[in-house]
Formats: sequence, C-alpha cells, structure tokens
Amino acid sequence: MSQKPKSRGHAGTQAELGSGGEEAPSTSRGPGGAASQGGRRAEAPPAPGPRSQKQLELKVAELVQFLLIKDQRKIPIRRTDILRHVVGDYKDVLPELLRRAAERLEYVFGYRLVELEPRSNTYILVNTLEPVEEDAEMRGDQGTPTTGLLMIVLGLIFMKGNSIKETEVWDFLRRLGVHPTKKHLIFGDPKKLITEDFVRQRYLEYRRIPHTDPVDYELQWGPRTNLETSKMKVLKFVAKVHNQDPRDWPAQYCEALAEEEARARPQTGGTAPTPAPSS
Repeated sequence: MSQKPKSRGHAGTQAELGSGGEEAPSTSRGPGGAASQGGRRAEAPPAPGPRSQKQLELKVAELVQFLLIKDQRKIPIRRTDILRHVVGDYKDVLPELLRRAAERLEYVFGYRLVELEPRSNTYILVNTLEPVEEDAEMRGDQGTPTTGLLMIVLGLIFMKGNSIKETEVWDFLRRLGVHPTKKHLIFGDPKKLITEDFVRQRYLEYRRIPHTDPVDYELQWGPRTNLETSKMKVLKFVAKVHNQDPRDWPAQYCEALAEEEARARPQTGGTAPTPAPSS
C-alpha cells in the first residue's frame, strides 16, 4: 500500500492514482415539493454540504483522466457522459469542476478544453503544444489509443507498491466508464486488452493470487514496461493528474530516484569491447 502524500501547501490526494478517497456528502434529493401526510408542511430538501478542497481535487483528477481517455478517439465528449461516469453527486459544482479540469489540462498537459459548438454540451481537447516525446508520454497519447489506459494501469500498480489486485483496477476504471464486461468504444474488450493483450505484449504480468476465494488475480509491471518507461516517468504522470509534485509521495519518489540512479551508473561485469587493430 502506498503512503499518503505529505502536505505541500495545497490540497492533498490519495497515494494511488485512483484511490476512492473520501466519500462526498450525499446530495441525493428525495421526493419533495408536496405537503407531507398529516397536513404538515414539507421541508425543503437540504442543500448539498460544502466539499473540502481534498474532495474537489480528487474529483478534478478523476475528471481529467476521464477526458484524456475519451479524447483518444477524437470523438466529442458529451456532458451527459461526464455527468454519468464522473460527476455523480457533484452536479451542483460541475462548472467549478470543469473550470479546474480545463486549467489543469491546459497548463499541465497542453490541451485546451473547448465546447464544440455553443450550447452543444459536447467538448473536445485541442492540443496547444508541439508534440514532444516525453510530454506525449506523460499525456498517454504516444503510439496507439490504448497507451493512455496502459499509463493509468501502470500508475495504479506503482502507487500500490508494484502489485495490485485486478478487482481494485476495475473498481477504479469503472469510475472512468471502463467496465470489464462491457464493450468500450475506444478499447473494445477492456478486460481482454488489459489481461491478455498487454500481458502478451509483456507490458504487464498477470498472476492468480493463491488461496483467494473468490479467485482473484494481481497485476504487475512486465519486462517491456521496464525497458520502455521508468518509475519516475509514471510517477510524474500521476503527479500531473493530481496537480502535485512527485516528491509528495516520498516512498515512491525515493524508489523512482533510486532506479534512475541505478540506470545512470555504468554497467559492470561485462566484457570490454576489443579495440580495432590499427592499420
């Protein structure tokens, strides 16, 4: 289990990329408006309680990830999908969530969130930066449309201590509208993509957890991931999504830094190349 980030003067988030975090106060409204039985005047439904900065930051981070995933196919993102899959009981603060998400997308990821047409309630992300290799990898738009999903799963694994139960992965992805049993417009069969395709490509390792009832599986980084990216790059991706600094997760930062230093050290024990004979 990853450690919670230490405070750095702004709202904190959960250690893992998609931790459930605190539950927001319920804003569901019961049937109202009519006088109650017995002739008593019905009370107005209570207004939603104020949300903490931590609760808002968690919801904004979730919204940013949702928008980045939905943009992979360049299909306009509908407000109804945002409300259904992300906002939930936070409808009363939707304008604030969209404003914060738009700021983070523009200043961190280089995307501008714009409404496609006035009052259309559909949005697109406009790339405002020239593509730079590392920036593209941080946004998850390098290679194929599935790379963004892979980056999220890699982040979940790393922030959970380099191993995570499959059930925990799906608990988080469902909040982004990605379900293991439903065909997805972008990813097709998400369960097959994560537990078969990414495994066959050696980005992930997928193993049964012994002595579990019902049966559960765990996911870890595969050897190809260790060759093509690094813990520091994935941690930076997580930090950008949550609008924090990688150092806010001390355990993960130290682990990623140690890996960077190990990679920078010259390899020892190998055979030195034989110099070419002079002519």
